[in-house]
Amino acid sequence: MWFRVNFVFILEREDQTAAIRGRTLHKSHSLNSVVASSNKVNLLDFDRQGLRDFFTQIGEKPYRAEQVMKWIYHDLEDNFENMTDVGKALRAKLTEACYIGAPKTLLDKVATDGTHKWLLGMDSGNAIETVYIPEPTRGTLCVSSQIGCALNCQFCSTGAQGFNRNLSTAEIIGQVWVAAKYLGNVTHQNRRITNVVMMGMGEPLANFDNVLKAMKLMRDDLGFGLASKRVTLSTAGLVPLIDQLSDAIDVSLAVSLHAANDELRTELMPINKRYPIAELLAACQRWVARKPRTSITFEYTLMKGVNDQPEHARQLIKLMRKLPTCKVNLIPFNPFPGTQFARSDAAAIHDFQSQLLNAGVLTMLRRTRGDDIDAACGQLAGQVADRTRRSAELRKRQNQGALHAL
Repeated sequence: MWFRVNFVFILEREDQTAAIRGRTLHKSHSLNSVVASSNKVNLLDFDRQGLRDFFTQIGEKPYRAEQVMKWIYHDLEDNFENMTDVGKALRAKLTEACYIGAPKTLLDKVATDGTHKWLLGMDSGNAIETVYIPEPTRGTLCVSSQIGCALNCQFCSTGAQGFNRNLSTAEIIGQVWVAAKYLGNVTHQNRRITNVVMMGMGEPLANFDNVLKAMKLMRDDLGFGLASKRVTLSTAGLVPLIDQLSDAIDVSLAVSLHAANDELRTELMPINKRYPIAELLAACQRWVARKPRTSITFEYTLMKGVNDQPEHARQLIKLMRKLPTCKVNLIPFNPFPGTQFARSDAAAIHDFQSQLLNAGVLTMLRRTRGDDIDAACGQLAGQVADRTRRSAELRKRQNQGALHAL
């Protein structure tokens, strides 16, 4: 069954049922677009084809769009007057009708290990977080796709904040633009951002159209020019949209698994009730069949006494035998205020990884980065004007924890 894209996924906590409400969201805007004239068009909202079509609509040759696109993403220019190889008349027309509006930086923090986190302002007092993780041979940018998240994974700080809305294409690619500008990234020359992962706030596939356009810009030679293996989308397992994604663009896929049996996974990730493990694995097998040279990464957050026991490893090994070319990325749980979970002991993590490796499962252990500024995996929270009751419930748990500590 095929579903329309741009869904809002709202989890009803009372009966733990994932209800998919298929309504198209209104076009969302960042602080920049609030400041800008409401009649102006943000050029960051267009992929290459969309920009060519827009230039045709305003009476310009489509190739002019590619000139401007190169200025936006290669030179990180947001002032049309500085685009020196664009004619004066066209510059004036673009200034009148358009703008280049990336999200506004409200706060930036740098961790002791060099991890960098930006808090970026949206409308209505909302904010999202974007994280840059530098390593000796690469630099990875973790990008958000929604303000909050509707899926309510129990171990994730973003889910605990509730959900407000999807991000626009401009707000997604604008995160890369802001980070590239700050870091001095030069496409095809001085690459400070070598990898982008759609693993920030939100479920990317629940914002399919806008995320797709943003990833096209990440990959486009006139955009950020990243290879397919260097752009990764991580999903909690929205099965119909995994199939749709494989047809739409060539990127890498990561699947948030976190448990290898349906009972536990449904408890941790209520979306599993709608798309259980068997359906999720079947979608992954279809992905691999369509893209035989690619490998899916299965993410597995290790939580003390929850999913880190030898029997859990055996269950995971059994699943991975159905996808022998894929790999597992073990993630030590990163705590956040109000959570009920704790990180597995170092010995338990080592034993779990060894059990998988000894069974022939390619297994990596993700090193925790940026946890001193709450930038580690599962810790991103931002500022969410919650449309669910989850943020209130989190505050209640936090207050109860504070009282117990007295």
